[in-house]
Amino acid sequence: MRKVFLIFLISAITSGCVKQNDDQTFISNSKFKPVSDLKTYTYLALGDSYTIGESVPINDAFPNQLAQMIRTDTSATANPTIIAKTGWTTNDLIQAIPTAKLAPKYDFVSLLIGVNNQYRNYQIETYRAEFKMLLQTAINYASGKKECVFVLSIPDWGVTPFAKNNGKSALQIAQEIDAYNAINKEEAELQKVNYLDITPISREAKIISGLIAADGLHPSGQMYARWVEKLAPMVKKTLY
Repeated sequence: MRKVFLIFLISAITSGCVKQNDDQTFISNSKFKPVSDLKTYTYLALGDSYTIGESVPINDAFPNQLAQMIRTDTSATANPTIIAKTGWTTNDLIQAIPTAKLAPKYDFVSLLIGVNNQYRNYQIETYRAEFKMLLQTAINYASGKKECVFVLSIPDWGVTPFAKNNGKSALQIAQEIDAYNAINKEEAELQKVNYLDITPISREAKIISGLIAADGLHPSGQMYARWVEKLAPMVKKTLY
C-alpha cells in the first residue's frame, strides 16, 4: 500500500508540472532564441546629418532606431553601416562612398540626401543627376534588388528656430524643399524602389517643439521615431 501511494504521489507531482514546463519551453523558444539561431540582416544607410542623427544620441538616429524596431524573435539587424556626414551634398556622398570600407552587398539600403544642395542654392538639375547616380549605387549595394532600397524625402528645416535667421522665408524654403522632393520621388518611382515621404512629419515641428533637437535645427529622437514607425513596416514587408 505504501508503494502504491508513493507511485500515485510521484505521478501527481509529475502531472502537475507538465503544463508549466511546456509553457516555459514555449516562452524560451519564442522569445529568447540563441544568437546563433537568429537570421541577421545587414543595413547600409546613405545620407547626411539626418542619417547620422546630428545633435541626438547615436541610438536615436533613425537607422539605429530602425534596426532595433525590425528585430524579431527569429531575426536581428546588425549595427547599421552609416555613410553620412553633416553638411554633405549629393556630390560629397558620391565622393565618399568609393573610399568607405563597405561590404560588397547589403540586405537593405536607405538613402536620404539633398538638403545641403538646397541650402547652398545649387542647381536643382545637378541634384537630379547626382541623386540618380546615388540611387543606382544604393540599388547595386542591395544586390540589384530594388525592393530592398528605401528613399526618404528631405525634411523641411524651414519650420525650425534656426531658419528664422537664415535670410529665406519659411514659405520659400518649403517651396524649394518640395521641388527637391519632387525630383527624388520621381526618380525613386522610375526605378521602382520604396519611397517614404517624411516631410509632413518634419513640418509638425512648427507646433511641436519636441520634434526638434537642442541645436534648433535637426530632428529630435522623437521625430526620428515617427519616421521609423512608418519605415519599419515597409522594411519588414520586404525582409520577411
